[in-house]
Amino acid sequence: MVPHLVTALTGPINELEQRVLDSMPAIERWFRLEWMEHTPPFYSSVDLRNAGFKLAPVDTNLYPGGWHNLTSEMLPLAVQAGMAAIEKICPEARNLLVIPENDTRNTFYLSNLAQLSRIFKMAGLNVRIGSIDPQIKKATTVQLPDGNSITLEPVIRGKRRLGVKDFDPCTILLNNDLSAGVPGILEDIHEQYLLPPLHAGWPTRRKSNHFHSYEEVAKRFGKLLGVDPWLINPMFNKCGELDFDKPSGMECLSTNVDALLTKIRRKYKEYGIAEKPFVVVKADNSAQGMGIMTVRDVKDLENKTRGLTPAGSAQAGCSEVIIQEGVYSYERINDAVAEPVVYMMDRYVVGGFYRVHANRGADQNLNAPGSSFVPLAFEQSTQLPQPGVKPGASAPNRFYMYGVIGRLAMVAASYELEATDPEAEVYE
Repeated sequence: MVPHLVTALTGPINELEQRVLDSMPAIERWFRLEWMEHTPPFYSSVDLRNAGFKLAPVDTNLYPGGWHNLTSEMLPLAVQAGMAAIEKICPEARNLLVIPENDTRNTFYLSNLAQLSRIFKMAGLNVRIGSIDPQIKKATTVQLPDGNSITLEPVIRGKRRLGVKDFDPCTILLNNDLSAGVPGILEDIHEQYLLPPLHAGWPTRRKSNHFHSYEEVAKRFGKLLGVDPWLINPMFNKCGELDFDKPSGMECLSTNVDALLTKIRRKYKEYGIAEKPFVVVKADNSAQGMGIMTVRDVKDLENKTRGLTPAGSAQAGCSEVIIQEGVYSYERINDAVAEPVVYMMDRYVVGGFYRVHANRGADQNLNAPGSSFVPLAFEQSTQLPQPGVKPGASAPNRFYMYGVIGRLAMVAASYELEATDPEAEVYE
């Protein structure tokens, strides 16, 4: 089943789908060459938006937390990708320690940890979950809604190693985006592999760096396919430290919002798109806890910025901001707006699902309370498209295309991590 597009099944997206299918050997070769030069993030997930005239990633997560939303049919691929990823980093690995988010009483999140553990156990590793939450002082077992349970154990720090009682791992997998900062217990570990590296966390990471890298990737990929990179790339601007309480801060935001809206209008005119352009303003650094706002007109800004940052936060009134081209989501499941989320491990697409929200519009953020997950998007293999089938009519073809865009974002993430690696050699 392909969730229906509200827009007609013709136009740029289907032309892009056809171009992607026709270019499949060139595309796969392009990815192979990229991975000869660059290291993919250990795992990642990418939120996509399909506007019918444009398909683009709007967010890339390097600590994905929705593994329980993958169906059992997707698990074999995830297990194989997990094996490949571990083999590359530590072929002799025996023990894997997963470090989750702190304050992990949310059963959905704990179900995600249980699924991650399952994947790596099936990949041939002993897996334990070690919490760095100070409230976890002893092994704590939590029952899950599906009848299974999960045990969190307090992490023990030695001189240069981390573990839990009677368990010494060679590899540590972080499922914690470090929004609250890098805890000392994770620093200066020299004898174990820490995945992803600490600089993939929000204390270092910036969305603008990621989308700058993605822009570069989209241009090269667009050239390969002979398409306008705008069809797969959300344009963006960035404002540095903004103080919403000061006129100068508002001026920077207004100027950048206005400039980006003008660029989008130009593109809409070029493609004969009748929709009203919009931009999304959000924190450049997810650790800032700032709301997401949709802006269609620069005149709306003043009212919208009130209460944008949480009162009493460390940087109340101040934020680093990314202004991103808004991409409509015109896919529907049972009349609810839906956006595909692609899950990857190492260089492979392993599955995905739709994030669905019945109370949100096509131009709104769906990652909000009330959203649900429909794990049907990748029920057939994303790696086996069906050549010769009319574009827009085949689930494998549509989802192969989603997997290609997801992998482009993964290539961009590898560039981004290389550029921010504190241990990278600098050549003059």
